[in-house]
Amino acid sequence: MCLFCDIIEGKIPSTKVYEDDKVFCFNDINPAAPVHVLVVPKKHFDDIRDIASAEDGAEYLGAVAGAVDKIAELKGLGKGFRVINNCGEDGGQTVMHVHFHVVGGVKLGEKIL
Repeated sequence: MCLFCDIIEGKIPSTKVYEDDKVFCFNDINPAAPVHVLVVPKKHFDDIRDIASAEDGAEYLGAVAGAVDKIAELKGLGKGFRVINNCGEDGGQTVMHVHFHVVGGVKLGEKIL
């Protein structure tokens, strides 16, 4: 079992922001901005390439997009935010369960790195 699977199953505590039948969203424990929420599909996919190639991947990616919109609404991010996905070790992915960072609550610069 992976860290995010354990969080989704409630074995590890988290601060839930939003949940539906496909995704679980919670505050990052090391936030990079005032708003930093992780959007995690409830079904385990290793990374974005894994979810993209899965038969039901489009369904889960659609749920992720809907959850991002819901988080933006709940957290008052109407002026803008950033969505980040790290893929693979060289891409900075540290938990091998696909997830998306919704970061905002401050004016972000146009540079990513």
